[in-house]
Amino acid sequence: MNVDELRGLALALPEAVEVETWGHPTFRVRKKMFASCSADGSADPTATFKATLGEQGALVASNPEVYGVPGYVGRHGWVQVRLEGVDPAAMREHLIDAWRATAPKSVVARSGL
Repeated sequence: MNVDELRGLALALPEAVEVETWGHPTFRVRKKMFASCSADGSADPTATFKATLGEQGALVASNPEVYGVPGYVGRHGWVQVRLEGVDPAAMREHLIDAWRATAPKSVVARSGL
């Protein structure tokens, strides 16, 4: 998976928009961030997505080569993922879960996700 594929998955979610922040793409719903990724052209592209601390621990334990705890937001449950090592279907599910945890309940209810 690469940054463009991640972008496509994130922007396919209802009301999702891309905003460049801190020099790299972030993905938001109603101005609240649910995911981000490294800048285009990064040698080892990564992404981060919102999760719970429990989900973070399970993912890192299941595959520490792919999943990790990012600096700063890791203490809140966010997960870092190496895009080259993640299964695209799994990444889609991670993004849907992150979006659902961030989007207003009315938007989630209308989405069918």
